[in-house]
Order: sequence, then C-alpha cells, then structure tokens
Amino acid sequence: QVQLVESGGGSVQAGGSLRLSCAASGYTYSSYCMGWFRQAPGKEREGVAAIDSDGSTSYADSAKGRFTISQDNAKNTLYLQMNSLKPEDTAMYYCAVEPNVVVTATGPPAIIFGYWGQGTQVTVSS
Repeated sequence: QVQLVESGGGSVQAGGSLRLSCAASGYTYSSYCMGWFRQAPGKEREGVAAIDSDGSTSYADSAKGRFTISQDNAKNTLYLQMNSLKPEDTAMYYCAVEPNVVVTATGPPAIIFGYWGQGTQVTVSS
C-alpha cells in the first residue's frame, strides 16, 4: 500500500525559507511522477511543482525562481525547498505520486494523481 507522509511545514515570516519532505513507501514503480500541491482555505487545490522518474521538473509560475523540487531515490523522499516565502504561499501542502506519468510543461493536474499524503501546513506572516 502506497503511503506518503509530509513533514517540514511550519510558520515563518515573509522572506523566510522552509523545506518540505515527503517520505514515500509501499511502491516500486520505475516510472512515476511526484508532485507538490497546495490548497488555501476557500481555494482550489493547485499544483506547485512536479518531478518524474527521469528527473524532469515543472513549476507553477508562482513557484518559479523561489521553489525547488528534488528527490532522493535512495531515501524514497521528495523535497520542496521554498525560499523567499510570501504570505500568499500560506496553504496546506500535499505531495502526490502516480505511476507511469511524466512531467508536462504545466505539470500533471491533481486529478491525475491517485496517491496523496495527509498534508503539512505552511503559514507565512507578513
């Protein structure tokens, strides 16, 4: 059974940094895509960044230049390094994985992903 467990969220001031982690277990897909999504209260879930098993990445315009997605295959862990955080980055952040999917220019949409973590809260104060 696929399990995804996010960690690393917290409260920071604008301009600060956080690194989110997503520990994955229970799958051995050789081809997959993993992504970070976020959802703020009253808003739809939106994609932040994605990476596939070939290492290709994509970012939402709001994340470009500030966020970096990476993965450590040896540790089965996905990361999201977030720098220069803004109050509008405040949201619950989720990681997701889906086998046999590749990154696209705009990132696979949330509906593509079948496995999700429980989320980690990020709060950025001004």
